[in-house]
Amino acid sequence: MGNPLLAFWQNIFGTGEEQRRVRRATVRVAAHSAAQASATIFLILRRMRAPLIVLIAIFSISVLGLTLIPGQDAEGEPWRMGFFDAFYVMSYTATTIGFGELPFEFTYNQRMWVTISIYLTVIGWAYAIGSLLALLQDRAFRSALSLQHFSRKVSRLREPFLLIAGYGRTGELLGRSFDRLGRRFVVLDVDDERIDGLELGSYHADVPGLTADARDPGHLAVAGLGHSCCEAVVALTDDEEANLAIVMAAALLRPELPVIARVTSRSIAERMQAFGTPSTVNAFDRFGDHLRLALRAPSSYQLMTWLESGPGAQLPELGSPPRSGRWIVCGYGRLGRELTTDLRAEGLDVTVIEARPTDVDDADLLVGDGSDPWVLAQADLDRAVGLVAGTDNDTTNLSLVAAARRSNPSLFVAARQNRPASAPLFAAMEIDALLVPTEVIAHEVYAQVSTPLLWRFLREIPGMGDEWARRMVDRLSEVCGPRLQALWKVRLTPREAPALGDWLAAGAVTLGDLMRNPEDREEPLHAVALLVLRDREPVLAPGDDVVLRPGDELLLAGWTAARRALSTTLVVEGVLEYLITGRRVPSSWVWRRLTGTHPGRPAADAAGGGRA
Repeated sequence: MGNPLLAFWQNIFGTGEEQRRVRRATVRVAAHSAAQASATIFLILRRMRAPLIVLIAIFSISVLGLTLIPGQDAEGEPWRMGFFDAFYVMSYTATTIGFGELPFEFTYNQRMWVTISIYLTVIGWAYAIGSLLALLQDRAFRSALSLQHFSRKVSRLREPFLLIAGYGRTGELLGRSFDRLGRRFVVLDVDDERIDGLELGSYHADVPGLTADARDPGHLAVAGLGHSCCEAVVALTDDEEANLAIVMAAALLRPELPVIARVTSRSIAERMQAFGTPSTVNAFDRFGDHLRLALRAPSSYQLMTWLESGPGAQLPELGSPPRSGRWIVCGYGRLGRELTTDLRAEGLDVTVIEARPTDVDDADLLVGDGSDPWVLAQADLDRAVGLVAGTDNDTTNLSLVAAARRSNPSLFVAARQNRPASAPLFAAMEIDALLVPTEVIAHEVYAQVSTPLLWRFLREIPGMGDEWARRMVDRLSEVCGPRLQALWKVRLTPREAPALGDWLAAGAVTLGDLMRNPEDREEPLHAVALLVLRDREPVLAPGDDVVLRPGDELLLAGWTAARRALSTTLVVEGVLEYLITGRRVPSSWVWRRLTGTHPGRPAADAAGGGRA
């Protein structure tokens, strides 16, 4: 919980040196946006200068001619039109409105001059409109206009948002996960088709997007790097050098801002670590770690995969990969090398099949096409327990899986899917362990950014044991069902839990008290406490008897209705007393005065065992 109005006020005005520094950065962004707006106006005036001069000249000559050509009044007397009358007549004539001959009927000389003026103004308007249409189609003008519009939308954001640089498949998955949580994000990408896709996407809120190179610090500044509401920067481009440049810019301009970057090269990851402490995500390295965890502790892997997938994710099936025997790895690229190292670290024998000759000196390396029956026979596939189809070609990987299963149907198969379009084919093959690099990265970034406590919980899972993980899966399944429900964090601070202050200070609140239904204390909330963080020390799967203290942070999973009910307990005074003692106390001061009831004293209740 929290006070949205207070958060809004602090975001605008802020306090302290840090807020002043962020505000100065925001002013710099605003100045940059103003410069872009001025450039747009200057471009319009420069391109439309000649058409406007032509129109003004035609209009002026036409007006002057009408004043110089003599006419007649209603009595047939000579009469000359004044400048205002001439301007009025040419205004409705040039705009094709046509009120008639005013204030008197025109002479033939005047009609001839008006006829010439009509054709001249038609030519002038055609020239001006054609120039304007050409300007609207000009790429430089459209780019300047979109940049101005984008910077204005970003500067108006008044809630925390995520800056995503690179909106490929990984960025889209991450963005949609954030959108389902009701969180805002801003997008930078060099591909204009991806940015145009934001307009067609069914998002709950408007998503500001700009076609720009994220390596340019100026573009990052316009995208909100200096904005006080920017909560993290995620570099997800396909270019590792671009990701490195984004990490550098964020570390130098906003060193306190969390940065997460996608990498595939260890050298680039090491260069990123020179700029603060960015979090790097290597899909191949993570898949190797996950495979090792699946070999050692299948339930831990099942729990981690389920929580990483986010709300709405289906409970994955409990796998049973072979823990002993020989594995065959097809493809000795970056993924093949990572998996070979990880499998051998688990004490497993690994035979590598690579289609192209390599300079790696490995006694168990076979050069050849893995889908060739002769090569598979050389690798002794019949006595293998697992196969990894890890090339960078989906057709090759599917062929490897089909050939291997034809020779050894009981084989445990892991495969790499490179293109989203191949997803139905891999699903039809029923792969035991499927690596989709974009999904691995999106899930891990989601776990790190959406709820930092979730990332802390996931990192602690491998050390808790497989039996503990199995019990956690059972508890979550019992509460949430086959699909994961909401994940959220609660901080027991005066700002987010104002109704608990005295009770927490007296040590009179346990986790079990807090996890009760405020309408009926005998009914537990449909939620599970995954973690309690106190003084940076985590307590995983805390029991109901854990005594809560001020400042504790809780990670919870359960139904959204339980989240709303818990919010009531945190902010409505008197609810917690009912949950602890069973005594109902009116929430408002007026009803307390009328009924003569007052809240109890937490210290006395705690000391005297006043629990019902």
